[in-house]
Amino acid sequence: MSAADGLVRAMAVTVSNRAAAGVYADRSGPVLVELLADLGCHVDGPVVIPDGEPVAEVLADAVAARYDVVVTTGGTGLTPTDQTPEMTRRVIEREVPGIAEAIRQQGRAVVPAAILSRGLAGVAGRTLIVNLPGSTGGVRDGMAVLGPVLFHAVQQIAGGDHPRADGVTGGN
Repeated sequence: MSAADGLVRAMAVTVSNRAAAGVYADRSGPVLVELLADLGCHVDGPVVIPDGEPVAEVLADAVAARYDVVVTTGGTGLTPTDQTPEMTRRVIEREVPGIAEAIRQQGRAVVPAAILSRGLAGVAGRTLIVNLPGSTGGVRDGMAVLGPVLFHAVQQIAGGDHPRADGVTGGN
């Protein structure tokens, strides 16, 4: 988190070959920006990029720029051009599988095919990276999972301690 203002610095990234080429407008990125801002994040984006190598480049640049969180939308499906999880895996140092699993389960209640999303979540440096599906509904479902744990995750990644039920910090 930014020491100057206490806000979480977030970047929203839309991964879409067609939106990046101007074939159609990005719909999920603006929803992602709105939901992150509603949580109180300072949000940059949405940055709209094609799938593949540009994903790894944008994620690496965001880690170098010390964003607290980068959330992507798109590129997590089964088509041959969906490469976001592979590009994300190149950048992250540690996976956080519970986030990705919970996002799939949240979406499954509405759209059974949500379990086909291959999105990842993980940590690179001090940046949390989370892949969401490339639809407005997938973004809403994913943020319903991520929102309640986002600030705690960012604090943990920055070296914060676990809060206890009695208000004292400590691991046990």
